[in-house]
Amino acid sequence: MSELTTVARPYAKAAFDFAVETSDIANWQEMLVFAGEVAKNDDIRNLLTGAYASDKLAEIFVGVCGEQLNTQGQNFVKVLAENNRLSALPDISTQFNAFKADYDKEIDVDVTSAIELSAKQLDSMSAALEKRLARKVKLICNVDPALVAGVIIKAGDTVIDGSVNSKLNRLSDALQA
Repeated sequence: MSELTTVARPYAKAAFDFAVETSDIANWQEMLVFAGEVAKNDDIRNLLTGAYASDKLAEIFVGVCGEQLNTQGQNFVKVLAENNRLSALPDISTQFNAFKADYDKEIDVDVTSAIELSAKQLDSMSAALEKRLARKVKLICNVDPALVAGVIIKAGDTVIDGSVNSKLNRLSDALQA
Protein backbone atom coordinates (compact mmCIF):
# COMPACT_ATOMS: atom_id res chain seq x y z
CA MET A 1 0.00 0.00 0.00
CA SER A 2 2.88 2.38 0.65
CA GLU A 3 3.91 1.93 -2.99
CA LEU A 4 0.56 3.34 -4.13
CA THR A 5 0.95 6.24 -1.72
CA THR A 6 4.35 7.02 -3.21
CA VAL A 7 2.92 6.75 -6.73
CA ALA A 8 -0.11 8.86 -5.81
CA ARG A 9 1.75 11.83 -4.32
CA PRO A 10 3.02 13.46 -7.56
CA TYR A 11 -0.35 13.00 -9.28
CA ALA A 12 -2.18 14.47 -6.29
CA LYS A 13 0.27 17.37 -6.15
CA ALA A 14 -0.17 18.07 -9.87
CA ALA A 15 -3.96 17.94 -9.56
CA PHE A 16 -3.87 20.17 -6.48
CA ASP A 17 -1.55 22.71 -8.09
CA PHE A 18 -3.86 22.83 -11.14
CA ALA A 19 -6.91 23.19 -8.90
CA VAL A 20 -5.29 26.09 -7.02
CA GLU A 21 -4.23 27.71 -10.29
CA THR A 22 -7.79 27.51 -11.66
CA SER A 23 -9.44 28.33 -8.28
CA ASP A 24 -11.38 25.06 -8.47
CA ILE A 25 -10.19 23.15 -5.40
CA ALA A 26 -13.63 22.08 -4.14
CA ASN A 27 -14.67 20.71 -7.54
CA TRP A 28 -11.41 18.78 -7.94
CA GLN A 29 -11.80 17.37 -4.46
CA GLU A 30 -15.31 16.12 -5.29
CA MET A 31 -14.15 14.62 -8.59
CA LEU A 32 -11.22 12.80 -6.99
CA VAL A 33 -13.31 11.47 -4.10
CA PHE A 34 -15.88 10.14 -6.57
CA ALA A 35 -13.26 8.67 -8.91
CA GLY A 36 -11.47 7.12 -5.93
CA GLU A 37 -14.68 5.40 -4.85
CA VAL A 38 -15.24 4.13 -8.39
CA ALA A 39 -11.69 2.73 -8.44
CA LYS A 40 -12.39 0.88 -5.16
CA ASN A 41 -15.36 -0.96 -6.70
CA ASP A 42 -14.60 -4.67 -7.07
CA ASP A 43 -15.81 -4.85 -10.68
CA ILE A 44 -13.73 -1.82 -11.68
CA ARG A 45 -10.71 -3.16 -9.78
CA ASN A 46 -10.98 -6.44 -11.72
CA LEU A 47 -11.25 -4.45 -14.94
CA LEU A 48 -8.09 -2.49 -14.08
CA THR A 49 -6.10 -5.68 -13.60
CA GLY A 50 -7.26 -7.01 -16.97
CA ALA A 51 -5.36 -6.77 -20.23
CA TYR A 52 -7.21 -3.79 -21.71
CA ALA A 53 -5.62 -0.97 -23.67
CA SER A 54 -5.20 2.24 -21.71
CA ASP A 55 -7.49 4.25 -23.97
CA LYS A 56 -10.25 1.63 -23.56
CA LEU A 57 -9.80 1.63 -19.77
CA ALA A 58 -9.97 5.42 -19.67
CA GLU A 59 -13.11 5.39 -21.85
CA ILE A 60 -14.82 2.85 -19.57
CA PHE A 61 -13.74 4.66 -16.40
CA VAL A 62 -14.90 8.05 -17.69
CA GLY A 63 -18.16 6.45 -18.80
CA VAL A 64 -18.76 5.06 -15.31
CA CYS A 65 -17.96 8.42 -13.70
CA GLY A 66 -20.24 10.20 -16.16
CA GLU A 67 -21.06 13.82 -15.38
CA GLN A 68 -19.05 13.71 -12.14
CA LEU A 69 -15.87 14.50 -14.10
CA ASN A 70 -15.39 17.71 -16.04
CA THR A 71 -13.11 17.87 -19.10
CA GLN A 72 -9.96 18.36 -17.01
CA GLY A 73 -10.98 15.48 -14.73
CA GLN A 74 -11.49 13.25 -17.75
CA ASN A 75 -8.07 14.23 -19.07
CA PHE A 76 -6.57 13.43 -15.67
CA VAL A 77 -8.15 9.96 -15.78
CA LYS A 78 -6.76 9.45 -19.29
CA VAL A 79 -3.24 10.33 -18.11
CA LEU A 80 -3.61 7.92 -15.18
CA ALA A 81 -4.82 5.18 -17.56
CA GLU A 82 -1.90 5.78 -19.95
CA ASN A 83 0.51 5.36 -17.03
CA ASN A 84 -1.38 2.37 -15.59
CA ARG A 85 -2.18 4.32 -12.40
CA LEU A 86 -5.99 4.23 -12.18
CA SER A 87 -5.74 1.89 -9.19
CA ALA A 88 -3.94 4.68 -7.32
CA LEU A 89 -6.99 6.99 -7.46
CA PRO A 90 -8.12 6.34 -3.86
CA ASP A 91 -4.62 7.26 -2.63
CA ILE A 92 -4.51 10.27 -4.96
CA SER A 93 -7.78 11.46 -3.43
CA THR A 94 -6.40 11.01 0.09
CA GLN A 95 -3.20 12.89 -0.77
CA PHE A 96 -5.22 15.67 -2.45
CA ASN A 97 -7.29 16.04 0.73
CA ALA A 98 -4.08 16.32 2.76
CA PHE A 99 -2.74 19.03 0.43
CA LYS A 100 -6.07 20.87 0.74
CA ALA A 101 -6.03 20.68 4.54
CA ASP A 102 -2.48 22.02 4.59
CA TYR A 103 -3.43 24.79 2.13
CA ASP A 104 -6.47 25.72 4.24
CA LYS A 105 -4.35 25.53 7.42
CA GLU A 106 -6.68 22.90 8.89
CA ILE A 107 -5.94 19.84 10.98
CA ASP A 108 -8.02 16.95 12.30
CA VAL A 109 -7.46 16.36 16.00
CA ASP A 110 -8.44 13.08 17.66
CA VAL A 111 -9.62 13.61 21.24
CA THR A 112 -10.16 10.53 23.37
CA SER A 113 -11.70 11.11 26.78
CA ALA A 114 -12.99 8.95 29.60
CA ILE A 115 -16.43 10.60 29.44
CA GLU A 116 -18.40 12.66 26.94
CA LEU A 117 -17.06 16.23 26.91
CA SER A 118 -19.41 19.20 27.17
CA ALA A 119 -19.74 21.78 24.41
CA LYS A 120 -18.00 24.34 26.63
CA GLN A 121 -15.03 21.99 27.19
CA LEU A 122 -14.80 21.26 23.46
CA ASP A 123 -14.92 24.97 22.58
CA SER A 124 -12.20 25.75 25.12
CA MET A 125 -10.04 22.86 23.90
CA SER A 126 -10.54 23.83 20.28
CA ALA A 127 -9.54 27.46 20.94
CA ALA A 128 -6.41 26.40 22.87
CA LEU A 129 -5.39 23.91 20.16
CA GLU A 130 -5.96 26.45 17.37
CA LYS A 131 -3.67 28.86 19.20
CA ARG A 132 -1.00 26.21 19.85
CA LEU A 133 -1.07 24.61 16.39
CA ALA A 134 -1.72 27.85 14.43
CA ARG A 135 -4.37 26.05 12.36
CA LYS A 136 -8.12 25.63 12.21
CA VAL A 137 -8.95 22.58 14.30
CA LYS A 138 -11.59 19.95 13.62
CA LEU A 139 -12.14 17.83 16.73
CA ILE A 140 -12.90 14.14 16.30
CA CYS A 141 -14.11 12.96 19.68
CA ASN A 142 -14.09 9.42 21.07
CA VAL A 143 -14.95 8.06 24.51
CA ASP A 144 -12.82 5.35 26.13
CA PRO A 145 -13.86 4.52 29.71
CA ALA A 146 -10.56 2.65 30.19
CA LEU A 147 -8.81 6.04 30.54
CA VAL A 148 -10.52 6.50 33.95
CA ALA A 149 -10.16 10.29 33.62
CA GLY A 150 -8.43 12.88 31.46
CA VAL A 151 -7.91 13.10 27.70
CA ILE A 152 -5.49 12.02 24.99
CA ILE A 153 -5.11 14.48 22.11
CA LYS A 154 -3.52 13.47 18.79
CA ALA A 155 -2.87 16.10 16.12
CA GLY A 156 -0.65 14.79 13.35
CA ASP A 157 2.63 13.79 15.00
CA THR A 158 1.80 15.64 18.23
CA VAL A 159 0.37 13.62 21.11
CA ILE A 160 -0.73 15.20 24.38
CA ASP A 161 -1.48 12.50 26.93
CA GLY A 162 -3.31 13.96 29.91
CA SER A 163 -4.96 10.71 30.99
CA VAL A 164 -4.87 9.47 34.57
CA ASN A 165 -3.34 6.20 33.35
CA SER A 166 -0.40 8.10 31.88
CA LYS A 167 0.08 10.16 35.04
CA LEU A 168 -0.01 7.02 37.20
CA ASN A 169 2.57 5.35 34.96
CA ARG A 170 4.88 8.38 35.22
CA LEU A 171 4.46 8.43 38.99
CA SER A 172 5.22 4.71 39.17
CA ASP A 173 8.37 5.19 37.07
CA ALA A 174 9.50 8.08 39.28
CA LEU A 175 8.99 6.06 42.44
CA GLN A 176 10.93 3.10 41.06
CA ALA A 177 13.88 5.25 39.98
